[in-house]
Amino acid sequence: MRILEVNKYHYPRGGADKYYLNITSSLKEAGHDVANFSMSHPSNLECQFSKYFPKRVSYNEDLGFINKLRIIGRVLYSFPVKRKFKKLVKDFKPEIIHIHNIYHHLSPSILTVAKKNKIPVVMHLHDYKLICPNHTLFVNGEVCERCRNYKYINCTKNKCLKNSFWGSLLATIEMWFHHRVLKIYEKNVDLFIAPSQFMKDISIKFGQKEKQIRVIHNPYSSDLVNEEIESKMGDYLLFFGRLSEEKGLYTLINALSATKERLIIVGQGPEYQGLQKRVDDLNVKVDFVGLKKGNELIELISNSKAVIIPSIWYENMPLSLLEAMNLEKVVIASKIGGLPELIENGRTGFLANPNDFRDLARVINSLNNYNLEEMGRLAKERVLELSPEKNTEEVLKTFKEILNY
Repeated sequence: MRILEVNKYHYPRGGADKYYLNITSSLKEAGHDVANFSMSHPSNLECQFSKYFPKRVSYNEDLGFINKLRIIGRVLYSFPVKRKFKKLVKDFKPEIIHIHNIYHHLSPSILTVAKKNKIPVVMHLHDYKLICPNHTLFVNGEVCERCRNYKYINCTKNKCLKNSFWGSLLATIEMWFHHRVLKIYEKNVDLFIAPSQFMKDISIKFGQKEKQIRVIHNPYSSDLVNEEIESKMGDYLLFFGRLSEEKGLYTLINALSATKERLIIVGQGPEYQGLQKRVDDLNVKVDFVGLKKGNELIELISNSKAVIIPSIWYENMPLSLLEAMNLEKVVIASKIGGLPELIENGRTGFLANPNDFRDLARVINSLNNYNLEEMGRLAKERVLELSPEKNTEEVLKTFKEILNY
């Protein structure tokens, strides 16, 4: 099978990018011909198809007038990207195209190339951008569904994109142009893959067609597997991930004040100083250890008492959940988004009410009443159903059904 994998970054910047790179490798190992299309970037991994990659655009630099115009073009409909993509499609001749995150840096203009060449497109939904202008369904510290029924103007009213009026206005125009004028995703994508049942359900709630969405749960990452590191029962709780508002870390720190537990926080992000101040104000036992990767992270997870995911947004199917369960760790997670789909409360982990520090403290204080080692083994059994190999099998099965193989 000739497969074209598409994503805006060709390096492991975030979870979606890691998945795109991993599925590329897995498909090649399975004997398929795979090409890649992405944006040029100094951090990109080596790729034989890089000559087709369009020029990089950045939203994090001081921009002149010309660059601002280029960005608007990338967001709405990029003709230069479309020409590059058209050339790759002509040369590689894919049988199917697998799209990941293309918003803003590539633009959906490439979808019309696929349609014109009668090539089926499968799109992986790694976030909520298909239905939400700021891609999180979260604004001003709370879950938000104001843009249901195509009421995208709420994004501008609430300055949902980085609290910027102009950025939010552009995101509003983008959604209106793509979904109400061009209907570019509706007309040009054959099937959407949702990594959780929750994402499928809420996408349908926002107007997507049920028959157009299939659930294939994310796999755990093969990067966080080391059989030589033994899972042990430690004396600390662990959070690892981005230190941002939607992750619910203030709720977690507040909960610690009603427990005697110690917490280690792994990661970086914009809320570091605010979280450090909250820790100092409450005088709770929290160690910030910064970003950790590879064996260092595996050891921290394996030696923890439990991993906590206290999210206050519609967390989809985070790698932190899958990786902790794969390392035989009990996870305490918020009862929100896709998190409850893998956690059977009191058996393979625990669920707490989101943004409720008292309920989270109650769950933490109950840990000593359970056999956490046995629960960790059950969690491992559950997540083994979501191995990278099985995920690749499910994706390939989907491709074959579409192509009538």
